[in-house]
Amino acid sequence: MRFSYFLGGLAAVAVSGPAVAQTVSGPLGEQFTRRVITEKLSDPWEVAYGPDNFLWITEARGYRVSRVNPATGARQVLLDLSKNREFPRYDKVPDSVDGGKPWPQGGLMGLALHPQLLTGKPYVYLTYIYRFEGANQPGNGSRPNHGGNYFTARLVRYEYDATRQQLARPLVLCDSIPASNDHNAGRLLIAPVAGRDYLFYSVGDLGAGQFENGGRPNHAQNPASYEGKVLRFNPEPDTDLGQYDRWIPNDNPFSHGQRQSAVWSRGHRNAQGLAYAVVGGTGRLYASEHGPFSDDEVNLVERGKNYGHPLVIGLADGNYNGLAAAASEHATLPGPWHTTYPTIGSEQANAARLGADYRNPIASLYPLSNQFLTTVLTRTRTHSSDEPTWNSEAPSSLAVYSATAIPGWQNSLLIPTLKKGKLIRLQLTDDGTAVASDTLMYFRGPIRYRDLAMSPDGTKLYLATDSASITSGPSEEAPKGTACQGCLIEFTYVSGGHTTTPPRGSNPAPTPEQALQQATTLVKALKPKDQRAKRAGLPPAQQPIFDLLLKPALTPQEKARAQRNAPALLTGLRQQ
Repeated sequence: MRFSYFLGGLAAVAVSGPAVAQTVSGPLGEQFTRRVITEKLSDPWEVAYGPDNFLWITEARGYRVSRVNPATGARQVLLDLSKNREFPRYDKVPDSVDGGKPWPQGGLMGLALHPQLLTGKPYVYLTYIYRFEGANQPGNGSRPNHGGNYFTARLVRYEYDATRQQLARPLVLCDSIPASNDHNAGRLLIAPVAGRDYLFYSVGDLGAGQFENGGRPNHAQNPASYEGKVLRFNPEPDTDLGQYDRWIPNDNPFSHGQRQSAVWSRGHRNAQGLAYAVVGGTGRLYASEHGPFSDDEVNLVERGKNYGHPLVIGLADGNYNGLAAAASEHATLPGPWHTTYPTIGSEQANAARLGADYRNPIASLYPLSNQFLTTVLTRTRTHSSDEPTWNSEAPSSLAVYSATAIPGWQNSLLIPTLKKGKLIRLQLTDDGTAVASDTLMYFRGPIRYRDLAMSPDGTKLYLATDSASITSGPSEEAPKGTACQGCLIEFTYVSGGHTTTPPRGSNPAPTPEQALQQATTLVKALKPKDQRAKRAGLPPAQQPIFDLLLKPALTPQEKARAQRNAPALLTGLRQQ
C-alpha cells in the first residue's frame, strides 16, 4: 500500500502539563490543538470514552482501572488488581534475584463498558494476566529449549458503583485464557451480532515460534485452542448449567454438542485492535494485527472465518514463499528457519487449502519483496551483525471514525502505531469492505501510541502512550528520544481538511531526479551503524548505488548512474 501526506509541524517533545496546548497540522490541512491531559501512568493499555464523559483507562503494569476527567486531568482509581496477580513485578526485580523471569506482554489489558453502564447494567469487563507457570521454578521460568513462557489470563465482569466510585462484585467469565510474555493481543469490545450485544476478545498466537517462545507450538490454526483467535462471549449469562458455559454463546461456530467454545475466528497473529462500526448500512467488526517483518494487517472479522496465520502472511501474494513468520539462530529448533512456525511453501497454495473460510486482509501495510525478506530471515538465522531493519508499524489498536466533524474523515479506520509513533488513517469504501485511500499519517513524534478513544461528536481524539520505550519483535524499535511516557494526549479538531480523501494510488511515483534527491537525504541522515544495516538489507545490485550517495560529490557519470537506479534504491530503502 502506498503511504503519503506526511504530517508537518508536530513538536518532538511533550508539553509540560495539561494546561499547555500546541497547534499541529494534518496532511490534508487539518488543524488540531494538542494537550497532555495526564502523564506518568503505568503503561496505559486501554482508554475508553465512557457515557459519563470521563476517560476510563487500564494500566497494564500498574494493574489499576481509573476514570480521568478529560478537562482537568484529575484521576480516580476505581480498582487495584495488583493483589490478584500471582507473580511479582518482574520488570522491577533484578535478574540476579528472579533469574531473569519475564513480564507478560501487557498485564491488565482490555476494558469494555456495557452500553447501558449508567442505565441499569453497570457492567465493566476486564482481562488481566494472573498466573505464571514458571513463577516458582529456578532460572527464568521458561520451558526448556526455548519452549516458551506460559502465563494464564482471566476475563472478569465487575459492577460499577457510581456512589462509592468503585468496581465491585466480580464474576469470572473465563479463567483459562492462555497467555505469554509475547503476542497476547488483549483487546475487548462489545459489539452487536443480529441485533444482540456480545463481548469479543482477541488472543494472540503468544509469540509461539519466535524469541524465547521459538520452540512453543503454534496453535493459531487449531480451532480447539484459544491461541491466535478472536473469542466471543455473552455479556450476561445464559441458562447453561456450567459455570463458564453460561458465558459462551450456544451458536458460536466451533461449539459442538456438549463442548462449548468461545472461538469466533482463527488464524490471527497479534490482533491488538478491535473496532465495530456500521458502514454502508451494515455492521462490521474490524481487527488490526502486527505482521512479523512486514504485512501488518487490517481484517474484516467474520463468524468462523480463517485469517491465515501462520500459513499466509498478509495477502496471499507469495512474498513469504519458502520463508516463515520468524527465524532464529537456535539450530535445535525445527525446520530450515529454526522455529515452530511452519515453513510456507506457497502462500497461494495454503490459502487454497484453507478453503472457502480463508479471508485476505482488507489492507496489508508495506508488504516486502521475497528477496528482501529472505535476506532478513537468513541474517537473523546467522545472527549477523548486519541484520537489516524493516518497515513495520506495529499497530496497537483500531477505531472507526464515524462522525462528520472532520471533513473527509467519516468511515475511516484510525490505527495508532508503536514502532514509529503515528496515527494512520485509511478511508474505507462506501460499503466498508475495502480500503479506498492511500495511507495518511498524523501526529507523528517520538512516542509509542498504545490506544485511541474519541469523543462522541468526533472533535476530540485521545491517544494513550506507553511508559516503557520498547517491547519486542517488530515493535522493538522505539522512536528516538521517546517523549511523554505513560500519557493521555488530547487532539482537538479546530479547522481545515478536505471533504474528500485522495483515492488510493493518487500519490504519483517520484521522477528519477526526485528519487535521487529523496534517497540521498535518507542515506546521509543515517548514522554509520545504521548505514551498514541499511546497506546490508539492499539487493546486491543496489549496494554500489548506496555507496555513491555517501560520497561528498559525484562526477557527471556517477550522478547519471545513480539517477537511473534511484527509484529502485528508494523503494529498497523504504522497505526497511
